[in-house]
Amino acid sequence: MGRALPMRFKSSIDKSEPWINFLPASPFPDHHELTVATNLSYDPAALSSAATDFGHMLSNPPAAVLFPSSINDIVCLIKLANSIPVPFNIAAKGCGHSVRGQAMAGNGVVVEMTSMNNNNNNNNNNNHTRIAISGNPSTGYFADVGGEQLWIDVLNATLEHGLAPVSWTDYLYLTIGGTLSNAGISGQTFRYGPQICNVSELDIITGKGDFVNCSPQKNCELFHSVLGGLGQFGIIVRARISLFPARKRVKWVRILYSNFSEFAKDQERLISINGREQEGALDYLEGVLLMHDGPQNSWRSSFFPTSHHSKIVSLINQHSIIYCLEIAKYYDHPSLDAIDKELDDLFDGLNFLPGYKFEKDVSFIDFLNRVRNGELSLRSQGLWDVPHPWLNLFVPKSGIAEFDSGVFKDIILKRKVTTGPILIYPMNRSKWDDKMSAVIPDEDVFYVVSFLYSSGFDDWESMDEQNKETLRFCNSVDMKIKQYLPHYKTQEDWANHYGSKWKRIQEKKNEFDPKMILSPGQNIFNP
Repeated sequence: MGRALPMRFKSSIDKSEPWINFLPASPFPDHHELTVATNLSYDPAALSSAATDFGHMLSNPPAAVLFPSSINDIVCLIKLANSIPVPFNIAAKGCGHSVRGQAMAGNGVVVEMTSMNNNNNNNNNNNHTRIAISGNPSTGYFADVGGEQLWIDVLNATLEHGLAPVSWTDYLYLTIGGTLSNAGISGQTFRYGPQICNVSELDIITGKGDFVNCSPQKNCELFHSVLGGLGQFGIIVRARISLFPARKRVKWVRILYSNFSEFAKDQERLISINGREQEGALDYLEGVLLMHDGPQNSWRSSFFPTSHHSKIVSLINQHSIIYCLEIAKYYDHPSLDAIDKELDDLFDGLNFLPGYKFEKDVSFIDFLNRVRNGELSLRSQGLWDVPHPWLNLFVPKSGIAEFDSGVFKDIILKRKVTTGPILIYPMNRSKWDDKMSAVIPDEDVFYVVSFLYSSGFDDWESMDEQNKETLRFCNSVDMKIKQYLPHYKTQEDWANHYGSKWKRIQEKKNEFDPKMILSPGQNIFNP
């Protein structure tokens, strides 16, 4: 980092872009512009880092990277972009966990949001971590959290008070602003809703550079637009997240099926018990495919005891695909017997394979942070920072059987491209707020299907082609799927994705980011 004059900057980028002449050079008489000039970096390492993401499938370098020391740095940068004849694009980047360049800003400015966590001067907030717990038993508890904070840090901070959010992603080393800009889903969503439905207030910097406090009652149009809005309307710099009493332990169970119909039927039955205070309701439910061409001892299947591995492998080889249902129930120490009885009652009505039920009893934090061990293992093998041609879909309940036969049992088994987990689990539409920008199928129950592939740097295209074939199949039978973490190349495709919401998306973009500055990597308004 450090100060840099525009002439030095221009020598290393596309000279055809006139906006570069307006980037800050020091000294500036205005304090905030001076800070922006100081915190703008043209360092090749910073540019290279901002030019890639978790997907490792494309690269799109920015012209500069902002390492903000305060919210005002971001405000100043956006206002600067709006003030010049040819605005430059700006992308807020959290942990860079996008897979197709969504957090990139080619020849624009990437804002490294996690830099905010390294400074104390955060909008007159002296809390270094920008995580503040408030509330009382009568009105409820909440956490005011900086958009740059990681969910794992929110979990650790709230647990100190015996509290925790109720809705999570499977992987916790993501920023609050990042997941709220998409939806934030996992096995808790069927009961507690996505993360965007567990937020009561936001501080936003709009695409015009306005700092706006919003909620369902105040500036509600911005509030609803930003949640699930893919970064198009504003940058989330604070979120108020609802908290509930945290449990101490988790009963964690996996059961196996060879019949997809029974697997889906049981999942749908279990998520029908979904009231937040409803007795007997599970806290988490996900499904995963175990396939004969897939890695048997991956971090996803390491749950099973070693003594049963050969038996499970034999079962998978016999059927080609085994469907694993993973469920969890939270509890405190005195309630273990009651939890065991609740689960036994549930299991009595399920049609899984006899003898293929496996249980663990773990701490609450170990369960929520369960993917971390897999990450560390993959990092140690050099298998984390590799291409990830992921595809995440929402499939209506009415099409899930056809998806199983046409995709799982046809495309996937024929191509034998199965390096990475394939998840499948249902959700309840009633737990989502349709006023928000996130898009889901119209049916009351729909499934998440996630192809979380990892590859070598020279063979990810075959996985990507398999994803395209999957999409072609779904379109050919008019399955009415929706992409989660969507990726489209044309505005027509985006219009089809948003459907009835498209007009509103356009109107709110024109209202909150009229010069189309924010999040160009989504390719919605910057194709």
